[in-house]
Amino acid sequence: WVDDARLVVLNARSAAAHGAAIQTHTRFVSARREGGEWAAALNGERGSRTVRASAIVNAAGPWVRQVLDEALKIKLPATVRLVKGSHIVVPRIHEERHAFILQNPDRRVIFMIPYERQFTLVGTTDVPVTRDDYRAKISRNEIDYLCEAASRYAEKPITPGMVVWSYSGVRPLYDDGSENPSAVTRDYHLLLDTGAEPNGAPVLSVFGGKITTYRKLAEQAMEKLSGRFPGKPGWTHTEPLPGGNLEGRSFRGLLLDYRRRHPHLPKVWLTRVLRRHGALAEEIIGDAREERELGSNFGGGLYEHELEYLVRNEWAHEAEDVLWRRTKCGLHMTTAEKTRVRAWLAEKA
Repeated sequence: WVDDARLVVLNARSAAAHGAAIQTHTRFVSARREGGEWAAALNGERGSRTVRASAIVNAAGPWVRQVLDEALKIKLPATVRLVKGSHIVVPRIHEERHAFILQNPDRRVIFMIPYERQFTLVGTTDVPVTRDDYRAKISRNEIDYLCEAASRYAEKPITPGMVVWSYSGVRPLYDDGSENPSAVTRDYHLLLDTGAEPNGAPVLSVFGGKITTYRKLAEQAMEKLSGRFPGKPGWTHTEPLPGGNLEGRSFRGLLLDYRRRHPHLPKVWLTRVLRRHGALAEEIIGDAREERELGSNFGGGLYEHELEYLVRNEWAHEAEDVLWRRTKCGLHMTTAEKTRVRAWLAEKA
């Protein structure tokens, strides 16, 4: 499986390292063509402002059509189908490290994947939703569906009461006319609009796509915009994401190296922090030789050094950013421990 939230953050870090200005908590209000460029109105923590751009990439996911209709006032023939997918997390079902693909009677498949050492991830669902439902949340019917699907194969029944966490997302699928949401194409479509002028300021809209093809999608998007950015060939196929340059070592080699250099730091924590940050874990561990040198222990494998790092380098603002997006420490923490994290962020973030 892929931790989609960390994948997004690491792509943002990579972009920032190449000169991009990353602006979280900022709303794209509108944009208009002016003198061969875009003048885009933004609203965020720094207030309202207008920025100029050579091109716009509308990669708004479930909001791709809304951006076209309301912010850009552009009519394109393509439409998007919104299909919700939900997962549940339950205590570890099997001890083996491998995942299972389960065939369901409705001809769909369900995945059962080891998750965060102590848990099993079960998913996913296919539920059509409307634009008003984009703040996706799992329903009781989906929980029952996933529990029943897993129970057909598990030694012991999986019940809704065993669910310790769940999450949902909305897939913005290109509408190919299929009636069955599971049959709607997962391929992506890139639509370019240059307005009334042949060389007008372009906007490229992304319909569909999957996390497994995101880099190829981005590469093809840049190819379509190459007229605006000449002489810039693709390079992402040769450059690892931040923290991914292990200098020829495997992950196990990296882990053994850190255990040798930091024999008094918790082994389980070292494994987790290296899986989250790779070679960048060095910025968190620093010269720490003992656990107390990692700063306050918030529980669940989260120490103050990492919390400071997430605020400083990964745009973490609130507790959910830390507990469920940049990490999954929330799975391992008590309510009181989560409250401490919220209080720390309210004071220092």
